[in-house]
Amino acid sequence: MSTELLKEHSSTYFVQDRSHQDEMDRIEIQDKMLTAGMGGVLPELSDLGNLQRVLDVGCGTGGWLIETARSYPTIEKLVGMDISEKMMAYAQAQAAKQDLGDRVQFQVADALRSLPFADDSFDLVNQRLGVSWLRTRDLPKLLSEYQRVCHPGGIIRITENKVAIESSSPSLVKLWDILHETAYNSGRLFTSSSDGLISALERLLIQHGIQNVQTQVYTLVYRAGTVECQYFYEDMLRMFRISLPFFQQWIHVPSDYQEIYQQALDDMQATGFVATVTLLTVWGIRPRDTARPALQQNESH
Repeated sequence: MSTELLKEHSSTYFVQDRSHQDEMDRIEIQDKMLTAGMGGVLPELSDLGNLQRVLDVGCGTGGWLIETARSYPTIEKLVGMDISEKMMAYAQAQAAKQDLGDRVQFQVADALRSLPFADDSFDLVNQRLGVSWLRTRDLPKLLSEYQRVCHPGGIIRITENKVAIESSSPSLVKLWDILHETAYNSGRLFTSSSDGLISALERLLIQHGIQNVQTQVYTLVYRAGTVECQYFYEDMLRMFRISLPFFQQWIHVPSDYQEIYQQALDDMQATGFVATVTLLTVWGIRPRDTARPALQQNESH
């Protein structure tokens, strides 16, 4: 087995082989879908005049970072990091195709070990859908690292989703129930509730010394016949196919999983289909006092 696959299979990501083409395609689709549904890359931030250096942690194929560079041409340096060598090579090629290679760089690194950057390197540190690779016990160290590499007065921003869905499709709801149970059993939620991560984020940032913490809820609605719903279909098609081995590690998967999966796909293509997903963005400021408080250890469930 190659060094790349060994690294991928030892990771905490819910798709063990992140270099799988299906997963790379899915992440690209998901990036577009979420950015469009949220109304942009940084819709809740109004004053971005001093934003010069941006870090995106767990950036996948780089869609959010590249769109940020396109949307804000005054940002001088944008860095994405991810554990997948193949994803970082792909992301760098995409940046080059859009003539952004002089401002946008991608770096292979494992955020669960450390962030390979000097103190005070960035004005904004971003994390989106870290639930796919982060366990609750990883958050204290990671928040400490975010503060270390963030410039005093800079922004730390986290976007995560409620691990549940409202939908006209009972089969799709069942698939998300399986995802929810797996997320909890694998240590990604603080409580067994489907909002067991997002309900804790504001408190966590405050506890760890981040100031002026604010939140914004985003409700993304997907209706049959829209471009957004087609993106959603493509995301669900891939996610619930390639995630099955991970589900099987953590829960007793129903024997009729394939039938549930196929019915959900059929439902998503039917007239009248609707689904609603909830996201929460939490952001705050690293104190201008350069001393960072010692972090309390948070126990996973």
